[in-house]
Amino acid sequence: MGKNVIIRKGYDIKLQGAAEKSVTDIPISDVIAVKPPDFPAVTPKLLVETGDEVLAGQPLFFDKNRPNLRIASPVSGEVAEVVRGEKRRIMEVRIIPDKGGMRYVEFPKDDPAALSREVIIERLLESGCWNYIRQRPYTLIANPEDTPKAIFVSCFDSAPLAPDLDFVKDFEPENLQAGIAVLAKLSADKVHLGLKPGQPEGDFPGTHVVNHHYFKGPHPSGNVGIQIHHIDPIRKGEAVWYVHLQDLLMIGRLFREGRYRADRLLALTGSCVTWPHYLRAITGQRMSDLVGGRLKSGHCRVIQGNVLTGKTSSAGDFLSFYENQITAIPEGDQPEFLGWLLPGFEKLSLSRTYFSWLFPSRTYDLDTNMHGEERAFVMTGQYDKVLPMNVYPVFLLKAILARDIERMEALGIYEIAEEDFALCEFVCTSKIDVQKIVAEGLEYIRLEG
Repeated sequence: MGKNVIIRKGYDIKLQGAAEKSVTDIPISDVIAVKPPDFPAVTPKLLVETGDEVLAGQPLFFDKNRPNLRIASPVSGEVAEVVRGEKRRIMEVRIIPDKGGMRYVEFPKDDPAALSREVIIERLLESGCWNYIRQRPYTLIANPEDTPKAIFVSCFDSAPLAPDLDFVKDFEPENLQAGIAVLAKLSADKVHLGLKPGQPEGDFPGTHVVNHHYFKGPHPSGNVGIQIHHIDPIRKGEAVWYVHLQDLLMIGRLFREGRYRADRLLALTGSCVTWPHYLRAITGQRMSDLVGGRLKSGHCRVIQGNVLTGKTSSAGDFLSFYENQITAIPEGDQPEFLGWLLPGFEKLSLSRTYFSWLFPSRTYDLDTNMHGEERAFVMTGQYDKVLPMNVYPVFLLKAILARDIERMEALGIYEIAEEDFALCEFVCTSKIDVQKIVAEGLEYIRLEG
């Protein structure tokens, strides 16, 4: 039986440049890269060398600590280069794709409902699709040897300019159904689908172990961490798995098509984009092939992800493994005339400092200017207004800074992730790098707790 949850805390940042429902197919780049840093806590050990021929779905490297976790190539071709960083850390495995068409590692085509849990896990591990299944706490690739208490899928994204997942899923309804059937077999308890009002349950078919929950309210209502908190909170020693909806489609493809097909729909968004719409691209494509010629000017910041949680990217970078959105907004490195002395009708303000609050439906062309620098970390109550979780955010952050494990556990460290605190960082008067603190706290308690 599903729940109806009303989220009252939060905020929807309305930006210009939402993606139109149109799709452009992007040709495969001349070089594709798989980046081990995309997989937290994975220590890569190479399975290929420069000059080797690989197929799409063939493992490139595995995790030294968990050898059954293998990361596969999204394309077929020749391994061109292994890029290393400090201390010879593997940063990229670059592949020159085949020009004459994609060659795949072939897997059996099966109905997941007819397979055992063990067979499904082995198939996912062999193909590399297991890496789409992640766990809370710690936001890591799930441990296939564990049994989660639940599996969650958020069927909508409430982040600024986020892709419309209803539009995405309608291209592959059969693969979505197969993916849900896989999760039903993996979960010893229940699969929970988080929907927004207006999404019919019939669009997300499943078995009797699938529950549909409706979440109404502003961002971060679409965050899977918020949905877990309100449906089945995580306690110490427990693990909950989750899958992004578009990643679930790839899992469905594996069983219906018998191959690892790594193309996805990317929402190209932001006020700097000449035509915001969707791009169909392969994981690992060069960013210059995705945004080149599609920006209004060169003086903008390109972000892999949304403006709250994404990472700045350059033209020479490659599309990261889990990304479904690219955002381009103006760089905020120009001085403002008179600054805060002006009425600020075009400035977004949650505290009603400017008169823009009189126009609640207005969309904004925001840049990257922080309008200040880091100051003393003081109690303002701002975080509590935008974090719809039963935690004390400032006390938890200070416990992390103090490296007080017992206090971190008591204040709910196992329930949170960086993205859940992104709005706290956005509204912070003190300009505290909140998400970085949360990430450091989770890593510290994973290693020491």
